[in-house]
Amino acid sequence: MTCMTRPRAFLPVAVTAVIAAFPAPAIAQAHQCRAAQRVSVPTVRVDGPRRTMPTTGYTLALSWSPEFCKSREGQARHAAQCSGKNGRFGLIVHGLWPQGRGGWPQWCPTRSRVSPAEAARNMCMMPGARLQARQWVKHGSCMTRRPRTYFKVTRILWNSLRIPELDRLSRQEGLSAGDIRTAFASANKGWPARAIGIKLNGRGWLQELRLCYSRRFRPEPCDARRLGPADRAKVKIWRGM
Repeated sequence: MTCMTRPRAFLPVAVTAVIAAFPAPAIAQAHQCRAAQRVSVPTVRVDGPRRTMPTTGYTLALSWSPEFCKSREGQARHAAQCSGKNGRFGLIVHGLWPQGRGGWPQWCPTRSRVSPAEAARNMCMMPGARLQARQWVKHGSCMTRRPRTYFKVTRILWNSLRIPELDRLSRQEGLSAGDIRTAFASANKGWPARAIGIKLNGRGWLQELRLCYSRRFRPEPCDARRLGPADRAKVKIWRGM
């Protein structure tokens, strides 16, 4: 059984059609990105169960880099994102994940690997060769046959978004999950607030935004698992200082 549920040409065509319907100039969140010219891509080993199921939608997970890097600045495996040598990052792409009913496909069989050139191309969007390699093997392999197609789709989605200024929001008194959803929906015409999932850590600090898409890459309401805290929940945003 294979994880492929549609012709490989479907993904870029469907995404391009959606971008035409919901145009939005990109605002990069890699504030001062200086991507390395040479990238070494590690081998990723499967460390969980393989699951195959029909794809019902997608999640674009955006990680808030200042929070992620707060305890990882000195770790070599996260140096591209957290050392400061490659710039200062805001939101970055954690991954594009296929979704299924009651779960998600993962670790689909593949022999394809992310090339150093592909990894270098994506470092300002997804700053880490290990991160890219893992996201391809765990998630992208269940969407398409080639890493370059997976990352092309991811770039199209990422570049279509207007990201609200989270540094400014972090200074808002009484900031709530609903305030973040409203800011994102206001910046992106056609995005319903219920399509914007939020992940907080145990102390109430923002970790990720999780944007929910249908099979045809149109924004759709998140299920409870991806939506996260209620609108009234208080949120804190670490600014990296």
